[in-house]
Amino acid sequence: MSQPRRKPFSGSQRGLVVAFDVGTTFSGISYSVLDPGVVPEIRGVTRFPAQNPSDSSKIPSVLYYDATGVVRAIGAETQLPATIEQAENEQWIKVEWFKMHLRPNSDTSSPPFNHIPPLPPNKSLVEILADFLQYLLSCVKSFIEETVVLYGPNLWASVQNRIIYVLSHPNDWEGLQQSYMRQAAVLAGLVSDTVNDEDRIRFVTEGEASLHFCVNNGLTIGQNEGTIVLDAGGGTIDLSAYSSSRSGDAITFQEISRSECTCCFAGSIFVTGEAALYVQDKLKGTPFNDDVSAIRDIFDRTTKLQFRNSNEPSFIRFGRRSDTDLALDIRSGQMKIQGSDVARFFEPSVKAALDAIKKQRSNARKTITSVFLVGGFAASSWLLHQLKDKLQPLGLSVYRPDTHVNKAVSDGAVSFYIDHFVTTRVSRWSYGTDCFSAYDPNDPEHRRRGYSVHGVSGRLRVSDVYSVILQKDVQISEEQEFRSPYFYNTITPLNTISVDILRYEGANNNPQWVDVDAGMFCLALRIACIKRSQSSTEMYTTACTVTANVLRAFYTIHRKPGTASVYYKTEYDVILLFGLTELKAQIAWKDENVCLFGLWRIYTEHFAFIQGAEKR
Repeated sequence: MSQPRRKPFSGSQRGLVVAFDVGTTFSGISYSVLDPGVVPEIRGVTRFPAQNPSDSSKIPSVLYYDATGVVRAIGAETQLPATIEQAENEQWIKVEWFKMHLRPNSDTSSPPFNHIPPLPPNKSLVEILADFLQYLLSCVKSFIEETVVLYGPNLWASVQNRIIYVLSHPNDWEGLQQSYMRQAAVLAGLVSDTVNDEDRIRFVTEGEASLHFCVNNGLTIGQNEGTIVLDAGGGTIDLSAYSSSRSGDAITFQEISRSECTCCFAGSIFVTGEAALYVQDKLKGTPFNDDVSAIRDIFDRTTKLQFRNSNEPSFIRFGRRSDTDLALDIRSGQMKIQGSDVARFFEPSVKAALDAIKKQRSNARKTITSVFLVGGFAASSWLLHQLKDKLQPLGLSVYRPDTHVNKAVSDGAVSFYIDHFVTTRVSRWSYGTDCFSAYDPNDPEHRRRGYSVHGVSGRLRVSDVYSVILQKDVQISEEQEFRSPYFYNTITPLNTISVDILRYEGANNNPQWVDVDAGMFCLALRIACIKRSQSSTEMYTTACTVTANVLRAFYTIHRKPGTASVYYKTEYDVILLFGLTELKAQIAWKDENVCLFGLWRIYTEHFAFIQGAEKR
């Protein structure tokens, strides 16, 4: 299948799309100027403050704060000798790998997450992310103003209120993580906190962004075959599986298996973490104990990606020529680590990647024949060769694009916006809501649970029902909607309706009750908790809350005779749209035969649960 041709930009006025790839260890920026009638080109920011010109495509995801919480250095500035000396003298706080604190279930006490440094006590995660995004914004603005000669410095000023920002994130990040990222984007000044600006922030998974990068760099898939795009980054290894179809010159891709990420927190930082533990244990109690951090950093920048042979030792130069201790394998300021030990540092990451590939291949709707390896960790020759050696006997070919694989996500995120190759995606979880249902005395589970009596209607009902609106592993088109009807009985007419959309992350293919496989969820509801529990055993989590003003819904509110007096029955539908990379939710009702839609508030971490909602 030949490479697709990009179409000219169809907009009526000049625009700009900017993609920020905030990585665990390194971050990058790509952009495209959108001129009406002109085929867009994707370009990368290749000049950052204090950055070495030979390594100009990305900057370290590192910040320094002083004791008052003021940013003192970001990115490549943090690696300057003068900055490091000042940071030590003034006791600045170094913040790195902060992205990992945003992941679902942020317990950092157990392996492999105990390698992750804690956040500063006086800075929130949103504030740190906002500071970093603000820095990236200043970098791309300066780069465009200084280098885009055709338009000159006036380009940014002419489009700044129309710039589309695409933020990428790991495959399993959804509503809550996107909410934090959106808050940070507003705090950083990318967009304002208004309805008109909401659409200028777009989200894309790293897996889908990587697919777009691969398509633009020669990815081909045979008829009735599929491929896995493996994005090996600093913190995570994300996998997505796709097949393709062609209509004329247009190529579209369909996701054919649930994307994987949660089981693959095995990116390159964990290889560095294994190396650090090895060095720390070896040098503990010796005069070189204070050099562990420096040795770790040098291993991370050089040895890790250069390693290619387990039969040859690796050398890490960290000290002076006078630093020698042969018993510790240190000679002339250089530490030797046996190749077999370095290979062992990689083992957990290699195994996690292989297991995830096999799992995704077995779940795919079409035969997987190839794996495309991208991401910063993809530059590791050892990782590439290990995957090839283990997967080729299984009939899987492994490829790595010959261009800058560490720019795959930022370049691909821009392509996601302008090319939009993916037309269907696969639901990773089941989505629904907690409600009541009519009590059925013939149902054994209903009899076991017992019933309650609705006070205003006198109706017998059973509680803790999980009403599924969308099952997991369903292939979804972008325009497809999933709708389920409910009603709510009250003594007086309702002004608003607020419903939690619950995501079920357990193994049950047919979840029916929120107090089964629920961990702390039901307890949280019963004690009227407004913030969901962070228990690691919780399988039901709040994906989003949808709220509607129903004051205008006169024809959908029915006056009914009750046990003591009349009551009002409000009927409505909950509608979910999952085809895009953001969840959309609505409440709808019929008014004089016209379907009206409620307002929606997506991705909150609080909820106001309606205990009286029932399934129609």
